[in-house]
Amino acid sequence: MWDAVADTAEEAANLRMRAELMMQIAEVIEAKGWKQAEAAAHCGVTQPRINDLLRGRISRFSLDALVNIATALGRRVHVELEAA
Repeated sequence: MWDAVADTAEEAANLRMRAELMMQIAEVIEAKGWKQAEAAAHCGVTQPRINDLLRGRISRFSLDALVNIATALGRRVHVELEAA
């Protein structure tokens, strides 16, 4: 899917990584049963930022920002390289 909306293979890979991180962070928030304001406090971001994350607004997040949020939630981000 990301290959169709991205101009380059690199951009598609970046979009895939951000989408995956966003989904996993959203799963953690849901599993904890947190409201957006609670999640924001735990993640060190604002409630509107959590709203953007939960609504899947990928363009508003960098990989760095998502790694920081995951780390604030006590998670470790693991990246694995595969041959294309």
